[in-house]
Amino acid sequence: MTRVSRFRRLTIALAASAMVAASFPAFAQDASADISEDHLKAARAAVNAINATDIYDSILPEAAASLKSTLIQKNPDLQDAIIKTVDDEALKLAARRTDLEREAATIYAKVFSVDELNAIATFYDSAAGKKLITEGPIIVRDLTTAAEIWQRGIARDLAAEVGKVLMASNPTAGQGAPIDGQETAPAQAN
Repeated sequence: MTRVSRFRRLTIALAASAMVAASFPAFAQDASADISEDHLKAARAAVNAINATDIYDSILPEAAASLKSTLIQKNPDLQDAIIKTVDDEALKLAARRTDLEREAATIYAKVFSVDELNAIATFYDSAAGKKLITEGPIIVRDLTTAAEIWQRGIARDLAAEVGKVLMASNPTAGQGAPIDGQETAPAQAN
């Protein structure tokens, strides 16, 4: 296959990718039309303070890496051109990150009042708020572990207490399966 025909295939693949991307609904252009500029400004401050959109920072780089990989697999002889072109186009699209910020602000503005958004931004811009953001994932992980241990203990203790009460009210109940849900170890022969 000639370099020209591979380039045509690459162009067709890019055009198809663009058509698929264009078929997805874009951000609502006038979603913020009924929200005041002061309300959106407060929402933007809150969104920035809580790093609400940071988790989406990898979308464009991942899309670019995926596209490079796909195109290079199909056209390995065009690797340098593909890498340069995808990187150049991705840099042009980076400016569209503000669309996500605007959409996030609109979403927050629909839920919170200006005063609430200002309070959120004030707290998360404080030392305590910043610490909560940085240490929050560790706290959640540790709390989840503690809750799992607590859950097992509660289930064990509930079964034991129910077993005691049922055994006290019906002494013959324990002759089948253990009434408290606990397995008993088989007696060992001497």
